Amino acid sequence: MKFRVSVRVNEKQDKVIVDGDRLVVCVKAPAERNLANRAVIALLEQHFNARVRIVSGFKKRNKVVEVYESAQ
Repeated sequence: MKFRVSVRVNEKQDKVIVDGDRLVVCVKAPAERNLANRAVIALLEQHFNARVRIVSGFKKRNKVVEVYESAQ
């Protein structure tokens, strides 16, 4: 299943906000050296309890992520 994600970096806390058909992911990590992307993936995997990968938007604020079967 694919989701549109808007990412906010350098936030005070890590959290996922559901905003209609879009997810807003706030991460503490800065947007450098792929730190924010890794934080987004880790947070979404915890949120969905499933494997997650970024499909597009690697260097952009708006991304498309794909959620796979449950990671049990």
